[in-house]
Amino acid sequence: MRPPTDLATLYEPWPPSPLQDVYDERLASLSVELRLKRDDLIHPLVPGNKWRKLTPNLRAAVEHGHTRLLTFGGAYSNHLRAVAAAGAAYGLSTVGLVRGDELADAPRNWSLARAEAQGMELAFLDRTGYRETLRTLDDPATRAALEERWGRCWVLPEGGTNVLAARGAAELPAELPDLGDRDLLCCAVGTGGTLAGIAAGLPDGARALGVAVVRGARYLDDEVTRLHTEGWGRTFANWRIDHDHHGGGYGRVPAGLEAFAAGFEERHGIAVERRYVAKMLWCVFDAAERRAFPPGTRVTAVITGPPDPVPSDG
Repeated sequence: MRPPTDLATLYEPWPPSPLQDVYDERLASLSVELRLKRDDLIHPLVPGNKWRKLTPNLRAAVEHGHTRLLTFGGAYSNHLRAVAAAGAAYGLSTVGLVRGDELADAPRNWSLARAEAQGMELAFLDRTGYRETLRTLDDPATRAALEERWGRCWVLPEGGTNVLAARGAAELPAELPDLGDRDLLCCAVGTGGTLAGIAAGLPDGARALGVAVVRGARYLDDEVTRLHTEGWGRTFANWRIDHDHHGGGYGRVPAGLEAFAAGFEERHGIAVERRYVAKMLWCVFDAAERRAFPPGTRVTAVITGPPDPVPSDG
């Protein structure tokens, strides 16, 4: 699919991402079905949950007369690359505030180089300043400081998660036929927006399971609840977050997780992104083997993004 090249196409929906049935003997022996919602194939430059979360924000930015997007991310941030690509496609300038001032004078890694190639202006903050800016992002003084430095911007938080993003993710369940009591939708959780949207969009009976990819991220439960309260004026009881399959922390891929992901790839011929998707699938298989799912459960695993195109140490 070609990305849109003018603002008018921002309002045109893209086709639903593919739904792929996967037969796995390990799960079948436990009476658990698996299918993959291939959001990694939804858009060539802004794949997966990034597309779902960014589209409503881009629409709002344009409707409010903004010409610049400003956002935050780490050295290998999928979100920074997605914002850079989307901004370039829609004619919006982009600014990325990057965690780690030591990166400013270092050679650009492949991820930051790709964001710059799409026209994103990068600025590097020390880790304390980065955390403080995110923590106070809703404060008028912080917004005024950002505007003084970068001009009038549509500001997206780290990971792009806000109420608009969650509402974009809420459209996903409607693309799945016949959801009911036996269905469990699973996704990786970095900031909570995708899980919040999926849970809000589910029909009665279906449930959602999020798998935290950050160690010690109990705050994510509160974040999902906040997004529900602010976005839908209510809370939902159809979701939970697993905090035991983060693999030691964000970006870490221990040997056991690598072996699991490589085995899944070998059995099914599907490349698996390691920092998010592999952890989510790892949790699904572990939970099934612990008999945490009732027999007959149908798991829909949301593949929120593709593998890195080149090694992340490049």
